Amino acid sequence: MKISDGFDAKRLRPRQPGNWRSRLAAGFSALLASVGVLLAMAGAASLLGRPAALGELNANPAAASLVLGGGLLVLYLGVWLWRRRRLRLRRGRELNLSPHLMKKHD
Repeated sequence: MKISDGFDAKRLRPRQPGNWRSRLAAGFSALLASVGVLLAMAGAASLLGRPAALGELNANPAAASLVLGGGLLVLYLGVWLWRRRRLRLRRGRELNLSPHLMKKHD
C-alpha cells in the first residue's frame, strides 16, 4: 500500500499535557517503598538482637514486630502505588487505532 505525501504518523498519537502529577506520585510512591524497606530492616534488626537500629525497641519485641509489619505494609503500599502510576504513565503513549485494525496474534 502506498503512503500518501500528506500522511503524518504523529496524528495517530494524541497530544496530551504533561503528566507531572503522575510523575510526582510515582516518585512519592518510590520514596514510600524505600521508607518501607528501611522500616522493615530496622524492625528485623531489632528482633534479631541488634539494638542500634531503633534504640528502645530492643527491650520490647512486640514493638519491633509491629515496626517490621508496618514496614512491610508500607513497602507493599509503595510498590503497589508505583506500579499503578507507571502503568498510567505508559498508557498515554498508545496508538489511537481501532482494535480491529491491529494484527491478530494467535
